[in-house]
Amino acid sequence: MPVDPQLRSLDIEIPTQPEVLVKLSLLMAADDIDLLAMSALVEGDMALAAAVLKAVNSSLYGLRGRVQTVHQALTYLGMREVAAITFEMGLRAAFPPAAELESVWNRAAQRGLMMGRMGQMLGVDPWAAHSAGLFEECGKAVLYRHAPSHYPAMLRAAANDQELVQLEHTAFGVSHDALGAALCESWGLAPAAVANVRHHVEVQGTLVMPEALQRRSVSAVSALAWALMTAPERLEEVASAIAPQAQLDENLMLRAARRVSEQIASATEHGR
Repeated sequence: MPVDPQLRSLDIEIPTQPEVLVKLSLLMAADDIDLLAMSALVEGDMALAAAVLKAVNSSLYGLRGRVQTVHQALTYLGMREVAAITFEMGLRAAFPPAAELESVWNRAAQRGLMMGRMGQMLGVDPWAAHSAGLFEECGKAVLYRHAPSHYPAMLRAAANDQELVQLEHTAFGVSHDALGAALCESWGLAPAAVANVRHHVEVQGTLVMPEALQRRSVSAVSALAWALMTAPERLEEVASAIAPQAQLDENLMLRAARRVSEQIASATEHGR
């Protein structure tokens, strides 16, 4: 899908999707996913395969014993989570390494995992939810690459993403949520994932979904993940406000959020 011409006029480059992720997207779209083909695709890129295996063996997943091949990872974690890890590594590789972005990537991995698992529990497309979580803050990486000399100062100066988007608009005429959505569109992510990336700052800041947001369930899962990661004491408040707007059951949302939080805490403890 082409990037909005208005964004192109700002001369802010949107990186193109790596070829391996294009092929992986086609595999993920198939009715019967070929796990051997998926493992062969990832293992065909040595740097990517090494990065995927490093991520799989991190404390976030808490696997018993070290996973040594992508096929093993698929066996232990399943197709969706390995595909999402591959997308995460491909996304990171599209941008220059930067210490200032490490927290963005770390949050992306945790949020994507949370959203994918909650989506599965709630009957919300888990692949769209997982990829939405991974890409939610990717616009920050776009702006960092565009202005590495002064964008880090903006990241430090802003108390939250609502303040950050104001600083971004003033400096660049565009904010990271719009740029992130443009990257998601150009990489062929599901419309629900694109919509979440475009509106997540507004939804998290107000707990009100804008009328323009038509695919709401993934954004509801995003709001839950945001609460778990930043303000767990507000989880019930967020679920109560968001659930009816997305036509989801508040109690089921809370149950899914708490269950996933317990899973990740247990995995992290086991992986230490």
